Amino acid sequence: MFSRIFMKKLILIRHAKSSWKHDVIDHERPLNSRGVKDVELMSNHLKEKGLQVDLVLSSDAVRAKTTANGIISNLNIDKKLVYLNHDLYDFSGYNLVGAIKGINETVNNVLIFGHNNAITSFVNTYGDKYIENVPTCGVVIIKFNIKKWENLNKGMTLKTVFPRDLKN
Repeated sequence: MFSRIFMKKLILIRHAKSSWKHDVIDHERPLNSRGVKDVELMSNHLKEKGLQVDLVLSSDAVRAKTTANGIISNLNIDKKLVYLNHDLYDFSGYNLVGAIKGINETVNNVLIFGHNNAITSFVNTYGDKYIENVPTCGVVIIKFNIKKWENLNKGMTLKTVFPRDLKN
C-alpha cells in the first residue's frame, strides 16, 4: 500500500503599489502609475507561465481589486471564479489563514490578492523559504501536501517573482 499524494497550490499576490496622493480612506486608495505598470508586467509574466487556477480570492480594497482585475483580465480567468472577500483586507494574516482554511476541498489551485504584512507573514509561516518582505505586486507560489484546505500546514515554496526580477 502506498500513500496518495495530495496537492494544493496557493498563488499569493500582494497588491501593486498604491497612491497616497488622493484624499481617501485607506480602503479606497488606488494604484499609482508604477503599480499599474507592475500589474501589466507581472500579468504578462504569469500568462507566459500558463498559470491555472480554480478559484480567485481578493481583498475588496480598491488597490487589491485593481491589481486582481488587471491580472485576471490578462490571464483570461473566468470571472465566475473570482470572489471579493472583505476579510482579506487584513494586515496581520489571521483572516487570510481563516479564508484559506475555509476553501472547499475540491479546489486545488487558488490565486489570492491581499496586503502586507499578512502576505509576508503567511509565506514565512507556511512556506519553506524565508522572504524578508514580499514587495508590492510580488508573487509567491506555495504547494501543500494536503487533501483539505482546513488541514493547512507547512508547504513548499515553489517560486517567487517580484517586479524587480522582470525589469531590465
